[in-house]
Amino acid sequence: MEQFLENFYELLEETDREAISQDTVFKNLDEWNSMTALMLIAMFDEQYDVKINGDSINNATTLADLYQLTQK
Repeated sequence: MEQFLENFYELLEETDREAISQDTVFKNLDEWNSMTALMLIAMFDEQYDVKINGDSINNATTLADLYQLTQK
């Protein structure tokens, strides 16, 4: 989980690391937008060899929810 949080944090440019935890509601982050979502999809593909789509992201609320998608 810690590595996943670090990978997610690296997608962001202006968010403090302390704001990123498994309980973070990522869609509430100021930086969250469609470009970040596309980078997240690419991260899943490259780092975890997992294919996700917009529905997967929309169905997740927290970073822990997203992390669970890496475990499939």
